[in-house]
Amino acid sequence: MTGVRGENGLVPEYRWALPSVLLGDGREGRRVRRSTRDWIVDIAVFLLACGLTLLSLEEMTDEPELLMAIEQVVGALACAAVWLRRRWPVGLALVTTALSSYLELVGGATTVALFTVAVHRPFKISGPITLLSLVTLAPYIALRPQDDMSRATAAALGVAIVLTVFAWGIVIRARRQLIWSLRQRAEIAAEEAKRMERERIAREMHDVLAHRISMLSLHAGALEFRPDAPAGEIAKAAGAIRTNAHLALQDLREVIGVLRHARSDGDDTVPDRPQPTLADLPTLVEECRQAGMDVRLDQRAGHDAPEGLGRNLYRIVQEALTNARKHADGAPVIVTVSGERGKGLAVEVRNPLWSRHLLRIPGAKAGLIGLTERAELAGGQLEHGPTPEGEFVVRAWLPWPVEIAREDA
Repeated sequence: MTGVRGENGLVPEYRWALPSVLLGDGREGRRVRRSTRDWIVDIAVFLLACGLTLLSLEEMTDEPELLMAIEQVVGALACAAVWLRRRWPVGLALVTTALSSYLELVGGATTVALFTVAVHRPFKISGPITLLSLVTLAPYIALRPQDDMSRATAAALGVAIVLTVFAWGIVIRARRQLIWSLRQRAEIAAEEAKRMERERIAREMHDVLAHRISMLSLHAGALEFRPDAPAGEIAKAAGAIRTNAHLALQDLREVIGVLRHARSDGDDTVPDRPQPTLADLPTLVEECRQAGMDVRLDQRAGHDAPEGLGRNLYRIVQEALTNARKHADGAPVIVTVSGERGKGLAVEVRNPLWSRHLLRIPGAKAGLIGLTERAELAGGQLEHGPTPEGEFVVRAWLPWPVEIAREDA
């Protein structure tokens, strides 16, 4: 994304370009690039200024010839200057307002200039110019009295016209500000949705691939520390490495396939892949046992848990088993699932703080943080850490409302 140098450093370009387009706030005298809509509006405004000037000209019958010539020349130039209203709105408004203190045929251009300033400039600029327009009514009414109305009536009519034009411009500017704010909120919401989707995909890839890769590292480490192992054990470890590498590639292919499918459909929303639940927990434990882990599962509850609740608990157990393989390889692991409907579902994974291998698998230290966030988003809580008995415990509790359980039953 391109940017410009602002008061606080480099800022995104759309942060200043969008208000400039909608509100017209820009540097005085900058080059103007008109769209088709701008050309239509400018032509209509020019014709309006010319029409007001012609109406005023028809009412001027008893003026001296020299004054009429000056009025016509200045009025024509003022109408032509309307085309500069986007480039120099403030300058055009000041000049036409000053001339309108005596000349009558610049009234149309003055009205257009005042409206332009009210739309394209903030109140701190448009307000004083409007006040100046009201002040210039006094010399015009005093020096150019109207035959068909009193001075009080002419003053009231002039004030009404100035305030109406100014209020109309303020309303249009406020509407454009509202549109800009809504667009900005929509952009921020879209960026936030994309960020959350990226985090979800990253968490999914971490949950899946960290489990597979840790098993690869486990078996590779066994081969490294036991080069003299029997041929049968070496073949078994090599087969486990091949199997888990194949499963890791398959999981990665599924995630990438989902992303490509979403991209080809032109939809930024990534559909969910098939997610495991608590029903798949025995399969996960058996897979860890085949990899050489000593895992015992005590599932006392949760067989009829809702799909979302079961998926979260499954991910918590999967990450805890992955950490146990990384940091306490060979230590027995006990997985306990307990709870009941209406009170919540709890899972506890504990293992001793020791490893039979000197080399531990490195980690990004983001798994437990992600699990804590997952539990909190689900309305529960997660605790982890060493115990005085020399064990490392991951303990999580998630709510299991009665109404949700009944809906899924």
